[in-house]
Parts: sequence; C-alpha cells; structure tokens
Amino acid sequence: MMLPNEAMTIQNGLERSMKSGIIMVRRSHAGRKNPHSLMPNTDARLALIHDWLSRELHLPQVRIEVASSDASFRRYFRVFGGGGTYIVMDAPPEKEDVRPYLKVSRLLEALGAHVPHVHQADVDRGLLLLEDLGTIPYLQRLERGGDSEQLYADALAALANIQLCGATACAQLPPYGRSELAREMALMPEWFLGRHLSLTLSAAEAELLGTAFEFLIVEALAQPRVFVHRDYHARNLMVVDERNPGIIDFQDALCGPVGYDLVSLLKDCYIAWPRARVESWVRAFRARLLERGGPAGAGDAEFLRWFDLIGAQRHIKVLGIFCRLWYRDGKAGYLPDLPRTLDYLREVSARYAELGALARFLEQRVTGELPRANARIAAERARAGANP
Repeated sequence: MMLPNEAMTIQNGLERSMKSGIIMVRRSHAGRKNPHSLMPNTDARLALIHDWLSRELHLPQVRIEVASSDASFRRYFRVFGGGGTYIVMDAPPEKEDVRPYLKVSRLLEALGAHVPHVHQADVDRGLLLLEDLGTIPYLQRLERGGDSEQLYADALAALANIQLCGATACAQLPPYGRSELAREMALMPEWFLGRHLSLTLSAAEAELLGTAFEFLIVEALAQPRVFVHRDYHARNLMVVDERNPGIIDFQDALCGPVGYDLVSLLKDCYIAWPRARVESWVRAFRARLLERGGPAGAGDAEFLRWFDLIGAQRHIKVLGIFCRLWYRDGKAGYLPDLPRTLDYLREVSARYAELGALARFLEQRVTGELPRANARIAAERARAGANP
C-alpha cells in the first residue's frame, strides 16, 4: 500500500481549504513526482469520495488526509470522523478492479488474519471503506530499533496459520503457474538489463538466462502449493496492538509455492538480515509447519532449497519491476533498493551449482554497471529539480 519513503511533510503547516464541509489536508512528497498522491481541490475522485461518505454512508467527517498510494492507480485516504478513523481505498474502476481485493480479504479474514475489515464497498465506483490499521509499517519500526524478534515471531506465526489453514482458500485462487513465473522473470532482461543498465545481450547470454529461468520455473512448480500473499514484507505488515501484524496489499494472492511468502519476508527487498539469522527463522518456520502436518519437505535442507530458489525467481522479477516503476511510471523511489535485491540474487546464484552460469554473468556484466546506472538517474533527477 505504501510507497518507499512515504513519510510525508506538511507544507507550510497545513494547506487547508474548505470544500463541502471537509478540511482537506494536502501534503507534499519531498521531491517525489507521484501523480497519484496529490490532493488538489479539483480532484473529481475526492469529491466523489466525500459525496459517498456523507450522503450515502452518513459518516460525519472532520477531515480527509492522504494516507498513502501504491505502485498501482490506487490511492488511500484517512477519514477522521464518527468518533474514529477509517481508510478509503480509491480505485478508479477503469484502471483498477476492487473485486479481487474483496475476495482475498474475505478469504484471509476467515483464516483469522488481521486484514483491514471492509465496512462498506461500492464496487461499481471503486470505493471501499476500510478499517484503519494505523500508520506504522514494520519497516519503520524495524529501522527505528524495534524488537525484531517479536515482530518477526508475530509475522511468521500469522503466515504459518495462513498456510496451514488455507487449503480451501488456496483452491479458490488462481494458480501461480508456469506462465506467471515466466512473465515475471521476463521483466528483468527488458527493464533492468536493457533499459536501466543499457546492456545488449549476446545470443549466449540470452540463452544462459533462459536456461536459468527454466530451472527456476521447474523448481517453483515442484514445491507444495499454499495460499501466497505475493508481497508479504515489511512495507505491507502494519504494527497493531491486537492480532499483530495487520496485513495489507494482498489483492494479487495466488495459489503457489510454499517458500514464496517466507522469502518475501525474510529476504525483504527493503531490509536485510544476516544469513545465519535468516536460516534460523526458516528452520523455526519449517518446524512449526511440521508440527501441524504442513508442507515442510523431507528435511531442513530441502526446505531451505525451496526458500532460496523461489527467492531467486522473486528477486529476478523485482529487479525488473523496480526499474519499470521508474521508466514507465516515473516512480524513482524503488531504485535505491536495487543493490540489495541484486545482492540476494548474486548470493543464491553462487550457492547453487545449477545457477553457476547466472552467477558468473551477474559478476562479469551486471554488478559493476548498477552503481553507474543509479548514479546517472540521480544526476538526471537533480538536474531536473534544479531546472523545473
């Protein structure tokens, strides 16, 4: 739900304007060009939200603030009124469909996961009134020295429960199949290697990438199938007082590999932990699955292999997505996370013989180019800021 560095500064105190009885707080994103996060008085969708809240839901409002926006066309507003706060999801129906969100929300809520309760929904207009899970994502708490052991214990317990109890729910989700896995990894050569690093691949390099991708697809399809959130990480877990964590941004859930959400959490593209600590968490998670008859594999080594290899698939995908978000959508906030994501892929490729050719390619052709590419974008953005 939240963009990188989403902490927003209030420009000139509060820029308030009265419109239909609502105080609208417009906040700036400290240099971020994000067309979805602005809140002008002429925003037709905002007027629609006000009308929906006041006339149809009869919710007395004090004010509406921008809560966050995400990597899609969705925006989120925090509504103060009626003795509490709510979140309104604004998903323009011509660009976003809220029905997958509603479906997955019901499935997860039935499993006991703490997702935002849906108070009201207008599917045709793309508006949802949601429970407010607060303003503190895991990443913020961790970066400020929060108790990582307790936070991850809560997150791993919630994930294990979803996987152990979610067989029926998983059967209602689309499969995370060959086509999805291949399409995701294809983003990396197009957007990361070609567009960001300006690399032209030789026929042999294209072939080695294809061989590595096929290996990872086969390995992913061999894993047991579970309910997969697909973005179960420190930006999408909220610190809440009851039934921690609050879980958001789950609308793209699929039925897929058992290791996927675990690696999303423990090899997070936004925060990294020492390998020994990660392996300890993985073994403890497997023990929890094993104790309750879940898909734990033949031993720790097999389970860790599942974890590592689906992580390679995910990080290949993310390298492409982060670059696409800049070149296609103008969102540069993810570029600083590319080195961490690449490091995960380098480490796994060097660890498994089947990915040896990929490891050599990354070291010889990719690793040295990334700092230069990121520096180039930073310089271009600085010049654009100096000469608007």
